[in-house]
Amino acid sequence: MRSAAWLSFIVLMAGLLSAPVHAQTPDDDLRIYSVSFNNSVSFIWPFSGYGVYLGRGTILTAAHVAGRWSILASPRIVIAGQELPGKIIKKGSFPDMDLALLSIDETSLPLRVRLRLNPLCKTPPNFGASVVVVYPDRTVRSRLISPKSVAPQYRTKFNTLIGEKQVSGSGIFDAERRCLLGIMSAAVRRVDSHGQNADAGYFVPASVIAKFMP
Repeated sequence: MRSAAWLSFIVLMAGLLSAPVHAQTPDDDLRIYSVSFNNSVSFIWPFSGYGVYLGRGTILTAAHVAGRWSILASPRIVIAGQELPGKIIKKGSFPDMDLALLSIDETSLPLRVRLRLNPLCKTPPNFGASVVVVYPDRTVRSRLISPKSVAPQYRTKFNTLIGEKQVSGSGIFDAERRCLLGIMSAAVRRVDSHGQNADAGYFVPASVIAKFMP
């Protein structure tokens, strides 16, 4: 971090949230797009974050999730119950461009996954719109909130927010259009409706992802 101001941001590491038991919901259909990263070299911290399958053998995640591996390394990606080696194609850095693109051998995937293409949202929904945060084992409903809920100095750079923090690399989907709104990146402190401090979740939006893609 370059200044003390950045200390108010918490880069979310995977494994901080437990997986609750829940009933099946229509949102669970989106779980097919979610992947997890397995840090097989560490028995103490084996779980390293989440990502989203875009289709055609490409995986999108947060740069600081992929940043655990060098550009020559092969991250282990768990998708559709299989663990496959991944190759880092392109990687930004937190917080300016917290995105990383990886590839896997799509011929190793079951046909039901290979046929999927994950569209990016063309336009963002309004504040208050319902969104779905997607993990391999669960989904979580949240809502888009205004950047006015965070400190003024952070509103420009961190202006795509949901009401709660979630784990890095997880996909944020529009609940109605079922398109990808963004990739979870960090938490930023806000004040809730009761005047209490809480953590909002910042995600890298689809408009930035579109420019990042090769």
